[in-house]
Amino acid sequence: MIVLVLSGVLVLVIGGCVCVVWAARGGPRWVRAVATATLMAGKLARGSGRTTNRSSGSSSDD
Repeated sequence: MIVLVLSGVLVLVIGGCVCVVWAARGGPRWVRAVATATLMAGKLARGSGRTTNRSSGSSSDD
């Protein structure tokens, strides 16, 4: 069952990447909409992996 879900996610990711490339070359309106959604999902995924705790960094003056 998990393999089926992961396969579906992989198909969606590959389809989104294809739409981004196609939209860059001037595809139809629905392709540009899917490409925009794919790029926004990528930004959300990158942003969710970052920590917002900036006080944990140490700066030493050696």
